[in-house]
Amino acid sequence: MGEFALEGLCMDVREAVATRFSCRAFVDKPVGEPIVRDILEGAARAPSGGNLQPWRVHVLAGARLEALRASLRPRFNELPYGEGAEYDVYPKGLTEPYLTRRFTVGELLYRSIAVPREDRAGRLTQFARNYEFFGAPVGMFFIVDRQMGPPQWSDLGMFIQTAMLLARAHGLHCCAQEAWSRWYKTVSAFLDIAASEMVFCGLALGHADETAPINSWRAPREHVDAFATFSGF
Repeated sequence: MGEFALEGLCMDVREAVATRFSCRAFVDKPVGEPIVRDILEGAARAPSGGNLQPWRVHVLAGARLEALRASLRPRFNELPYGEGAEYDVYPKGLTEPYLTRRFTVGELLYRSIAVPREDRAGRLTQFARNYEFFGAPVGMFFIVDRQMGPPQWSDLGMFIQTAMLLARAHGLHCCAQEAWSRWYKTVSAFLDIAASEMVFCGLALGHADETAPINSWRAPREHVDAFATFSGF
């Protein structure tokens, strides 16, 4: 109990949680389809209200993945922030303490690669790395039916988190990317996604580049007493 066991690999679930981070640089090492299948099959055990399982996944690798990347590269200068998202990744008028948390993580990211706040071009260049899947050999897109609401979106989130933790059991790292929602028109056309479905996010999957400065920092977390109340113990 308390362990993932996939194809002879084991990792305590606590270790998987503790070592997961948003990886933004990958080495050029392929990940085989059987491993990706194993991860997604395991992730399908994630809970969902009424067992709706409100998720669809498109997985790209090799020439197919490169074709998507190549189709976007010439458009970055024209549309540095993409085509416009179908949903707000962050609430409008974000208040404290959330605003400071978001600001802090952004500062840590750009400081790790020595890009100052006033270097708008440098920040846009790094942001565009999202659409290269940060060099990962596998890119995934998570799709949700438009009839689904916030409860099912939370179910989808649990599915994605489970996939990321199972990836750790294979020694892999991931980066979940809501940034892909900004290119939903291009992605939907490329993947032939039905009009009744929405691109929720992308996910980069591969082997982390342990030498990359952008992978050297970790986002801070609040202490449990800052967000939890205990009574009756």
